[in-house]
Amino acid sequence: MTRFVVTGTDTGIGKTIFSAALAQATGAPYWKPIQSGLEEETDSEVVARLAGVAVLPEAWRLVTPASPHRAAEIDGVNIDVETLVPPPGNLIVEGAGGALVPVTRTTLYADLFVKWQLPVIVCARTALGTINHSLLTIEALRSRGVPIYGLAFLGDAVPDSEAIIAEISGVRRLGRLPLIDPLTRENLVQAFVANFDLSDFT
Repeated sequence: MTRFVVTGTDTGIGKTIFSAALAQATGAPYWKPIQSGLEEETDSEVVARLAGVAVLPEAWRLVTPASPHRAAEIDGVNIDVETLVPPPGNLIVEGAGGALVPVTRTTLYADLFVKWQLPVIVCARTALGTINHSLLTIEALRSRGVPIYGLAFLGDAVPDSEAIIAEISGVRRLGRLPLIDPLTRENLVQAFVANFDLSDFT
């Protein structure tokens, strides 16, 4: 069974694109528990367009483009974290921003990952600063008992950075998704096949 949580070292690094590629490659449905910001194309809409897989409705759709805890407060919404339970079956779950983004004033995404106990794929950009951000993210997840499945790098190749993050953390490198231009479903499929081993995810 294919069941993964996709998190990242920061926001805007491309984990939605990786989630779309992984969902397309495995055929697993996609679920974004909380969407903050509705003016532009949402992450679920991006995945639906690029992956062509089943996209499950978000548990909360927040208008304000901010961290879920703050967006919910501004929108006058109360997020009940007890109801945030991943649906059964094959599934790709994408968090928001980084692993320590607050869902509420008292719950971080990492806290949800602990409850869910699903294997987590950490998406890390390859740009300057990634070594520190990646190792901090891995340490934060590991200290809470979150099962880390592997690292997926995003961006141009930086072999030394990718290698030392894997070496120091002891987390395996699954592959690297390069920048894709133009970003189409066909190009995304080709990039994933060329840079990842599907058997690692099925």
